Amino acid sequence: MKKSFLITLLFFGVFALAQEKTTNYVAENYSKKEVHIKMRDGIELFTSIYTPKDTSKKYPILMQRTPYDCAPYGEDKFKRSISPSETMMKEGYIVVYQDVRGRYMSDGLYDNMRPFLPNKKNNKDVDEASDTYDTIDWLVKNVNNNNGNVGIWGISYPGFYASYSLLSNHPALKAVSPQAAISDFFFDDFHHNGAYLLSYWKVTPLFGPQKSKRTTEDWFQFPNIGSNDDYQFFLNVGPLVNLDKYYDKSNEFWQQLKEHSSYDEFWQKRGILQHMKNIKPAVMFVGGWFDAEDLYGPLNTYATVEKNSKNYNTLVMGPWSHGDWARNSEKQVIGNINFGDSISGFYQKNIEANFFRHFLKGNGKGENKLPEAYVFDTGNKEWKTYDAWPPKNAETQVFYLQGNENLSRKNNDTGFEEFSSDPKKPVPYSEDVKQQGLTPRKYMTDDQRFAARRPDVLVFETEVLNDNVTLAGDILAKLQVSTTGTDADWIVKIIDVFPNDEPETKYVQPNLKMSNYHLMVRSEVMRGRFRNSFSKPEPFVPNQKTAVNIKLQDVFHTFKKGHKLQIQIQSTWFPLIDINPQTFVDNIFYAKPEDFKNQIHRVYNDSEIEIKVLK
Repeated sequence: MKKSFLITLLFFGVFALAQEKTTNYVAENYSKKEVHIKMRDGIELFTSIYTPKDTSKKYPILMQRTPYDCAPYGEDKFKRSISPSETMMKEGYIVVYQDVRGRYMSDGLYDNMRPFLPNKKNNKDVDEASDTYDTIDWLVKNVNNNNGNVGIWGISYPGFYASYSLLSNHPALKAVSPQAAISDFFFDDFHHNGAYLLSYWKVTPLFGPQKSKRTTEDWFQFPNIGSNDDYQFFLNVGPLVNLDKYYDKSNEFWQQLKEHSSYDEFWQKRGILQHMKNIKPAVMFVGGWFDAEDLYGPLNTYATVEKNSKNYNTLVMGPWSHGDWARNSEKQVIGNINFGDSISGFYQKNIEANFFRHFLKGNGKGENKLPEAYVFDTGNKEWKTYDAWPPKNAETQVFYLQGNENLSRKNNDTGFEEFSSDPKKPVPYSEDVKQQGLTPRKYMTDDQRFAARRPDVLVFETEVLNDNVTLAGDILAKLQVSTTGTDADWIVKIIDVFPNDEPETKYVQPNLKMSNYHLMVRSEVMRGRFRNSFSKPEPFVPNQKTAVNIKLQDVFHTFKKGHKLQIQIQSTWFPLIDINPQTFVDNIFYAKPEDFKNQIHRVYNDSEIEIKVLK
């Protein structure tokens, strides 16, 4: 099996429909044509077009642009399933897949998160928006039986290209669904608030070397680390610079990560949020509350479009990890938690298919049955709809990190809690001992008892709740901290502590019990050097009380009566993120062994956690 297919399936969440039901359907009902479409600068992009054999009516065009290949190649070779879902495949669309510039059978050079050029001066000024425009223009003029309406969808990196298509301004583009869409590589996937996601290091070759010619095969290789224990492997590696032996200079992305360790112009111009203004097509942003890879993108792109445009703009957030909504699992299980039956199927049939049908087949006329926000409460395990996100009836409440592990609405303590942070014994992000694959996922709902029992993790929790409490919206941790060193990472986790009499389920792993389960609802890291600016890192003054604000992405979770709300604070999270030396260096990618020092960190009791609670 091709490595690119494994990546697409396992890492980027492209769907796997029930194979036995769809093996012959595409070949029996669609014709396939492969073309190279010339862009305005002369570069040709490989495009695979699936057209319904029933030519008695016209169909909308539904397109996905991808860096992960359009396999299988060959006009006599058919995908087993096309379009976002089986429902839509059987409704009938002209379905188009395209290798983006520089990938597989397309020409040109690949640019990871290619910058958008808003003021193009000539045909040599190209980006993904112009490539999208030129492709749409060719399709509507050259593909028979199309009705003149075009939709675009994609998950993860293809979701980024879907977001990017909104900037193409082609009049035929009517509906776009960016799903788990990357919006900025300094806050999604490989970075979180300046911390490097070490857990993504193994997938770096996917974006690294350039290919030399048109190819249907992978030209990159993933590293063989020779270990089934990721924690120990990366601990043995030591400083990040020692990973150079696995990637040479042909891996352009690894060089970019090392040379641009702060949010400099290189990363800034690759962000897409700043360009999301005056959007015209209808948009449906889709994401998963437990998406370990791209949670920042869908929430923040939705909010940006909502603020800066007057188009139809809706948000769908379900109890999914990366790309789960495109699969057909009967049970929606993440880690040890079952969120319910046929949740993805419900989304595909009642939400996604309705969106594209309304705007591509109905021309946006008639009743639109979709709300502004279709969101899943991960505590009550049920869908809810709202006419705004966050809901208008969500009010901000403040909790304080008090002494004796108390999370309180009142600030009665003027002291601090402290712990020793040892770079040689970092806090693991999971208690599982294994090779996590190319990227981690399960940890997003993992039991956090193992961390709560460590001396280098601070715990604050409420009393047992007398009533249900529903969090809806983002969370802001306003920490007051100090350190004996000159740099530090700060990790905040929001935990739902289950009661002692919680019923056991068959989904929990053998070494755990649901009794007193510590469900991680949300978590985030802030690399302390970036507390005031992601572009201009600065050291801490040793032992000086300092403000560090950490925005955690939105949640929609009901903490039920009998549960407790818990906050965990720590400074290492390994090997999810790399180890901070805890002494300030110019670039942590080049830190030396002697830079890594044990330090004492303090969290002061006037630190605040701001949450949005439904009234």
